[in-house]
Amino acid sequence: MLTASTPTGSLIDRTYAVASEVVGAAAADVDRRARFPKEAIDALRDLRVLGALAPVELGGEGASISEMSEATSALSRACASTGMVFAMHQIQVACLVEHTRTDALTAYLRDEIAGRQALLASATTELGVGGDVRTSRCAVESDGERFTLEKQAPVISYGEYADGVLATARRGPDSPPSDQVLVLCRPPGLSLSPLGEWDTLGFRGTCSRGFALRAEGPADEVLPDPYAEISAATMLPVSHILWSSVWLGMAQAAVSQARAYVRAQAKKSPGTTPPAAVKLAQLVALEQQLAALVHDGLARYEAARSGVETNEMDFALTMNGLKVAASDLVLEIATLALGVCGIEGYREDSPYSLGRVLRDAHGASLMVSNDRINGHSAQMLLILKEA
Repeated sequence: MLTASTPTGSLIDRTYAVASEVVGAAAADVDRRARFPKEAIDALRDLRVLGALAPVELGGEGASISEMSEATSALSRACASTGMVFAMHQIQVACLVEHTRTDALTAYLRDEIAGRQALLASATTELGVGGDVRTSRCAVESDGERFTLEKQAPVISYGEYADGVLATARRGPDSPPSDQVLVLCRPPGLSLSPLGEWDTLGFRGTCSRGFALRAEGPADEVLPDPYAEISAATMLPVSHILWSSVWLGMAQAAVSQARAYVRAQAKKSPGTTPPAAVKLAQLVALEQQLAALVHDGLARYEAARSGVETNEMDFALTMNGLKVAASDLVLEIATLALGVCGIEGYREDSPYSLGRVLRDAHGASLMVSNDRINGHSAQMLLILKEA
């Protein structure tokens, strides 16, 4: 049982320890009861993993997105809901790290994210805009020193367990729907009133209920960079990379189950190759394909940050393609793994059960709609000229 309150070993070592000693043991209960994976998040907080992205000078570890990708996959291999909560938190932290421009936000990164290891949630969707995160109806009201915000959010994953929420809104009451900002909403000025429940096929532990959000706070806790810039440079690519890392972890879990099943079959008939071994070889090839997609996405992200990647539209298309392809692949992998394990994978009481992975895999293309992402990509392709 993890009891340490100070870091020991690398970020990845600490994350693997949490995954093996805490996350896996609670995964079935988290899924069955659709409950927040509190013990996992507490352990990650104790080992100071939640704030590792914060710069060293602010008390963090200056961790890279590549490290967070590996950490996300490790957690997701044990429990996809835990991995998704972790990924969504780190997406918000990345936005603060890359776009903090005020003393108040710097202090929040230092004292709350790196210091107290606060958990951040996101409110980028809104009722009445059809799921378009680049459009807002709600607006920030400000007198120059304080802001107020009211937003009807159909989804704020783990909202009631978070220590703060980054919410999108119009810059002001007279701003057009696309002129958005990102607002740090936190206690004591944050109120969340539930709008519904969360009882889904998969990703049950993300507790992604809807909320009526009401917030007020200092005006310098509104990020000054336009949300369009934050989204293009950080939120969209980091989201697609870390979500795909969740699915890679799920795929690794499915392949692990299938591999264990085939090995068990081989032990029953020494000297022969089980019929399912051929499907296992196909399965491993698909897993390698998914891993290559994630690694390529990370390389493109680093190139964009360093200035090597200069075509913003081509970069956005690559990131969109990563999300769509990875979310399709994880379902294909989980389904093929079921074909390998047969009835043993279908049974919930089997050591080779694939029920939870299969249910979670169906959420990969639905929780952030592939159809909507493909629609955005189609619009860009009409404009983008071939090199």
